Amino acid sequence: MAKDLINLALDTVNALGATYADVRLIREQAENITIKNQRVEVLKRDEDAGIGIRAIAQGCWGFAATAKLDMKSIEQTAALAVKVAKASARLKDKDVQLSETEKVTDTYQTKVIIDPFTVPLNEKIDLLLSAAKTMSKVKGVKVCSAGLYLSKKYQVFGSTEGSHIEQTIYQSGGYIDATAIKGNITGERSYPGMQGHYKCAGYEFIKSLDFLGNAQRVAEQAVALTTARECPKIEATVILDGSMVAIQVHETVGHPTELDRVLGTEVSLAGKSHLTPDKLNDFRMGSDIVSVTADATIEGGLGSFGYDDEGVKAQKAYLIKDGIFTGYLTSRETAKVLNQRSNGTMRADSWASIPLIRMTNINLEPGTWNFEDLLTDTEDGIYFESAGNPSIDDKRLNYNIHSEIGWIIKNGKKTEMIRRPTFTGISFEIWRNCDAICNQNHWEVWGVPNCGKGDPGQTMQVGHGAAPARFRKIKVGS
Repeated sequence: MAKDLINLALDTVNALGATYADVRLIREQAENITIKNQRVEVLKRDEDAGIGIRAIAQGCWGFAATAKLDMKSIEQTAALAVKVAKASARLKDKDVQLSETEKVTDTYQTKVIIDPFTVPLNEKIDLLLSAAKTMSKVKGVKVCSAGLYLSKKYQVFGSTEGSHIEQTIYQSGGYIDATAIKGNITGERSYPGMQGHYKCAGYEFIKSLDFLGNAQRVAEQAVALTTARECPKIEATVILDGSMVAIQVHETVGHPTELDRVLGTEVSLAGKSHLTPDKLNDFRMGSDIVSVTADATIEGGLGSFGYDDEGVKAQKAYLIKDGIFTGYLTSRETAKVLNQRSNGTMRADSWASIPLIRMTNINLEPGTWNFEDLLTDTEDGIYFESAGNPSIDDKRLNYNIHSEIGWIIKNGKKTEMIRRPTFTGISFEIWRNCDAICNQNHWEVWGVPNCGKGDPGQTMQVGHGAAPARFRKIKVGS
């Protein structure tokens, strides 16, 4: 049925004069469970299906979508997409041009051991309640919460160029969180990493997170933070844990290398970028040891898939190579501006949304250090653990972030705990001061489930491979 509906849409746009079109039919299941203070606060199951149609006519894009999956509705929606394109053509500056891509017939599926939708609901709830109960027993904890998010998306893509691609993508993840209060001081600790961890995987990933084994530690550290001193205001050497590095990659490399943002076609929510085309292959973004790739082929990465929403195969591409800015995240249209081919980063958050350039898995490539050796090699400094919320300007230059917890480093050892340490600086100057990155043994692809972009806004799931790293001469403190 899906293939018939897609072919009908493509035949309709062709008959109405479209020079190119692609169609995405999507069925998606999602489950969201949230526990707060040992009570179920959210228990939500969604199922959604629909079809989105993009068409180029008279040199302009048109888009239309419908949740009605019958032949009459598909014909009407396809006709509307062409009508929108022709209406847009009245105001065009130039015709849309697309870079070349291969005709593809293929299937792709996330590697899954345990389908999360076959796991009994009671088992999932009991896991979260047990973790919350353990955290609540720690004296001083006032609020404890835990959550799971699970999804399965089946997508069929077809284009007038002859491609037909079927993909089934699973996503699983969750978190636990404890908040302690003493007077006017709040201590908050979460696990894992950046207030949760998510992968393209099945329920086996949830089991591997071991919420119960970490609940006691999380709660005790939340309480300890209520008596910890604040981060000193100094220039310091800092070591960031993997989750902190991941968020820094997201904000200071991933977003500014989105070529639609650079060209000014997608700036409403997130702004532009300082990485303009004149800097390509001629700008030092980091030290010689800093290389960053976009790689949608990593097994389990939250930004992994077989093909993007233009039918371009998932691939690995360098954004920064040995410290030099070398590449963008591109679509077929934006890549054409640079006389390149798309590196496959166009994605929409639903059948009802038009695809945008989105991060895939944007990764700081691993270095050579063992973590304990890196710590021992650091005479004085501050260790940041578990990323908090970052702040950055609309050109992706002025960057500020805090972590949930930190430790003073003295003579190569973690000593005193500090509360919500922060650091700030110019994004490329921070990367230029990176002098050590931990090796593959410490490297993890962290999942970010809520990357926002677009107007109307879209939420996308992306990944960031990262290991702990050291940075010199960083401004630390509020």
